[in-house]
Amino acid sequence: VFQRQSGRRRRRTRTSRVNYNPFLHAAVAHAATSESKNRKRARRNNSFIYLHLTVQILCCPQRKTSVGSRLSRYTSEFCELEMIGSGEFGDVFKCVKRLDGCIYAIKYSRKLLAGSVAEQRALQEVYAHAVLGQHPHVVRYYSAWSEDEHMLIQNEYCNRGTLADLITQNQRTLTFLSETHLKDLLLQVSQGLRYIHSASLVHMDIKPSNIYISQRVVVTGTCVNGDASDRNVVYKIGNLGHVTHVSHAKVEEGDSRYILTILVLQLYNGLPKADVFALALTVISASGADEVPRTGEGWHAIWHSQLPHTPRVLSPEFQCLLKLMIHPDPECRPTASALTKHPVLLAPSTPDINVLRQRIYAEKLKTALLLKELRDVQLSTATAEDSICHSAFTCSADPRCTNFLRKRMSRSLSLTML
Repeated sequence: VFQRQSGRRRRRTRTSRVNYNPFLHAAVAHAATSESKNRKRARRNNSFIYLHLTVQILCCPQRKTSVGSRLSRYTSEFCELEMIGSGEFGDVFKCVKRLDGCIYAIKYSRKLLAGSVAEQRALQEVYAHAVLGQHPHVVRYYSAWSEDEHMLIQNEYCNRGTLADLITQNQRTLTFLSETHLKDLLLQVSQGLRYIHSASLVHMDIKPSNIYISQRVVVTGTCVNGDASDRNVVYKIGNLGHVTHVSHAKVEEGDSRYILTILVLQLYNGLPKADVFALALTVISASGADEVPRTGEGWHAIWHSQLPHTPRVLSPEFQCLLKLMIHPDPECRPTASALTKHPVLLAPSTPDINVLRQRIYAEKLKTALLLKELRDVQLSTATAEDSICHSAFTCSADPRCTNFLRKRMSRSLSLTML
């Protein structure tokens, strides 16, 4: 009976349905070629492993996206707090997982029809998240599942919302990001893009609403997680629904204000430069400039490397870098890797008021500790002097001590005479 049951379990395991991840397929091929450039034997072994993995994946039946279930994993594992966003994918909810008590962002898609574009885009986002793994400047992915023809994606919750929310808030209060913050934004998102591009993937939809913000918790001027840097705000790239592979790209036009079909066609052999172009426009929008136009003279001016007017005056070096990122010739634009090492972004700049306050607080704390040590030393010194004086007075008052000192003095004088 046991053997029959185990045989049934084996047969069930073999016929389980899985999805084919095209990004993993390409990542394995990229790793197989990059690790065996100078070794023919290793190249043959890697090619065999790659072919074996591909055959295993392709032989598995395709899993259906929507699987009806009476028991909802969403309601049983998560407690919904509020809706925090809505977009072309669906709605995003802030939820607490009942098991670990942590907060997550759950993307709940609209009803997906089998074989529809919406279904393919939802699966494409899951594939990209699964391959990319974890990076400090990419929104972290935890899991995904389907319920009643709806796709649900469990992602990291970013407690400061999106960059688009921050831009809207700044426009209401007429407070805009300083150049220091803009450089920090550009540097962090460039690090996330470098990680995505290193996997031979491109985002193809970089814009303020797809840049998420997390605020580090700060106690007494230092970061709880041990990071001693002054950057308490972390920018992360999210919404990977338009991600595609460089070698066999399936490009779908994102926001036309940040990337156009004409631009994509021009850069089809250099798609990472399209992300760099969109990143420059995102930083310009964060500086408080007017909304990026979709068409017309304003767009053509940007296409010819003319920056729109910004409320804050940017340094010439920073303006030159932004102009270089939107250069009409894609070959002239820097890569994401080059941006992470650019001297304009890495050069020390004037800290803002909050950083100066933190430094002042730290110096005051050091001064208070030094004053306490000084008082302790002074107190111990005064106590030692008092004890010496007391011992000397006691000795002079005692006749036995006086006679002893006289004898010692007389002996020393007699020895000296001899």
